[in-house]
Amino acid sequence: MSSTPFQVALWIELVAAGLGGLQGALFAAGERHRRIDVLGVVVIGLAVSVGGSLLRDTVLDQPPVVIWKNWYLLVAGAAAVLGMMLHPALGRAGRLITVLDAVVMGLFGAIGASKALSLGVGAAGALVVGVIAAIGGGMLRDVILNLPVSFLHVGTLYAVAAGAGAGTLILLAELGTPTVIAGLTCVAVTTSVRLAAVRFGWTFPTSVQAYRGRPKAPSD
Repeated sequence: MSSTPFQVALWIELVAAGLGGLQGALFAAGERHRRIDVLGVVVIGLAVSVGGSLLRDTVLDQPPVVIWKNWYLLVAGAAAVLGMMLHPALGRAGRLITVLDAVVMGLFGAIGASKALSLGVGAAGALVVGVIAAIGGGMLRDVILNLPVSFLHVGTLYAVAAGAGAGTLILLAELGTPTVIAGLTCVAVTTSVRLAAVRFGWTFPTSVQAYRGRPKAPSD
C-alpha cells in the first residue's frame, strides 16, 4: 500500500454529481412512454447522482457527503434540470446517455475505491466499495423506474467494467502511482470496458445457457 493515502477533493465529487444528474435526467426524459413529469425527471437525475455516494458512505460508515456538503445536492439538481432542458434539442440521445453513464460509473468507482483506501480498507474491500459506488446510482434509477436492474441485465457488463476500473486504481495505488493518474486511469478503464461491451456485444452466458452447457450425469 502506498504510504500516501488517497484524498477525495470535493470538486471531484461535484463533477461526478453533475454528470450523474445530467445523465439521469437525459435517461428519464427519454422514457416518454412512462409519462414522467418534470419533477420525476429531476428526481431520477438526483437518484443517479446521489445513489453511489450514499451507498459508498453507508458501507464505509461515514457521514454521507450528499447530506453534509451543501453544494452536492445543488449541483446535482441543477445538472438534472439542465439535462431535462437539453433533451429536446439533443433528440435521440441514446449514445450520449451511454457514454455519460460509463464516465459517471468510472468517476464514482474511482472516488469510492480511493476513499476506501484512504480510510485504511484493504484491497478486496476497496474493490467492493468501488463497484458499489460505480453502480449504485444506476441501481437506484432502475428501481425507481421499475426497470430490470442494469448490472444484472445480460450484455451490460456493468459490474465487470466497474471492477476492472476500481481494480486498476487499487493496483496503481499499491505501486505508489500519483492519485490523479490512478483516478484518471480508473475512469478510462471503466469507460472503455463498458463502451466496448456495448459496441461489440460482449456478454456472459445466461444462467439457462450455462445450465444447458453442463454435461449430463450418467444414467444408472
